[in-house]
Amino acid sequence: MNRRIFQQLLLAAAASVCLPGTGFATSPPPLTPPLPVVASFSILGDLAKVVGGERVRVTTLVGPDEDAHAFEPRPADAKAIAQTRLLLINGLGFEPWAQKLAQSAGYKGLTVVASDGVTTSTLADEKGHDSHSQGQTKRPSASPIDPHAWQNPANVVLYVRNIAAGLAKADPAGAPVYQANAAAYIKELQVLDAWAVAQFAAIPAAKRKVITSHDAFGYFAAHYQIEFLAPQGVSSDAQPSAKQVALLIRQIQREKIRAVFLENMSDPKLLTQLSKDAGVKPGAALYSDALSAPGKPGATYLQMMRHNVTQLAAGMKLSN
Repeated sequence: MNRRIFQQLLLAAAASVCLPGTGFATSPPPLTPPLPVVASFSILGDLAKVVGGERVRVTTLVGPDEDAHAFEPRPADAKAIAQTRLLLINGLGFEPWAQKLAQSAGYKGLTVVASDGVTTSTLADEKGHDSHSQGQTKRPSASPIDPHAWQNPANVVLYVRNIAAGLAKADPAGAPVYQANAAAYIKELQVLDAWAVAQFAAIPAAKRKVITSHDAFGYFAAHYQIEFLAPQGVSSDAQPSAKQVALLIRQIQREKIRAVFLENMSDPKLLTQLSKDAGVKPGAALYSDALSAPGKPGATYLQMMRHNVTQLAAGMKLSN
C-alpha cells in the first residue's frame, strides 16, 4: 500500500474515535484499583464478574463445589468483608450466616440482595421448621421460602439487574459499563431459556420426573414443568426418615423413574444407597447450589445450566 494512503487511513481512523456519533463506544477506563466486591457463594460471584468486568475484583466466600448450607466462616472471610465496598448476597434465607459475619466484621458498606423482586416459592418442611434456620424456628405450620431462585433463568435476569444497580451505586462512573454488560448478559440468559424450553418440550409430560439429592430445583421444576423428588428437604443438612426413603424407593420402582442425579456439593451416600435399593443407576452430577471448579462442566452459571438441562433431558428419556 502507498505510504501516503496508509498515513491518511491512520489519521482518519484516529479522528473517527474522537468524533461523536461514529459508532465507537465511549466508556470509562477500568478502575485502579478495581472495586472490591464480596459475593456470598460461587454463582453470585460469577454474575458479579460478568456484570462488573474489569472494574471489579470479586471475592467469593463459598467457593466452587462447596455447600453454603454447611458453610462455617473463617477469620479471613470477616477480613474480606471488612475491606470490601459491596457485599452481594442471595437472601431468602439462603445464607443466614452472612448478616452475622458482616456484623462481626464491622461492615458498614453497601449490601445488595440479588433476589430482590423475585416471586418466591415455599416448601413444606415436614420437620416443622425452616431447615435453613437449623431448628431455631419451631413452627409446625411453617413453610420455608425456597431460596434457590437462580434455578430459573428469568429470575437471574432480576439478579443481574440488581447487581448492576448495586455496582453503579458503589461506582457511579462505571454505571454505563455495568448497564451494558448486564444488557448483553440478559440476552444470553434469554437464549439459554429458550433452548432449555425446547429440550424439555420434546419429552412427554409423564416422563418429566427426576430424583435429586435435595430440594434445590423447585424454581427450575415450576418453570420447565418437571417434577423433582428428593429424599432431603430444602437444605442439604436435612435428614429424611426411613419411611420417607422407603416411600421414594417404591415410587421410583412403580413409576419406573430412571432420571436419578447426585449433586456436586452433596454427600453422595444417601442417594447412592437409595439408587442401589431401587435398582437405578445415578446419572452425571448436577450443579445446584454451587458452580464447579474451572475447567469442569459447571464453571459458570450459563455452563452450569446447559449441563444440567442436557443431563436431565437425557435422564428423563430413559424412563418408561
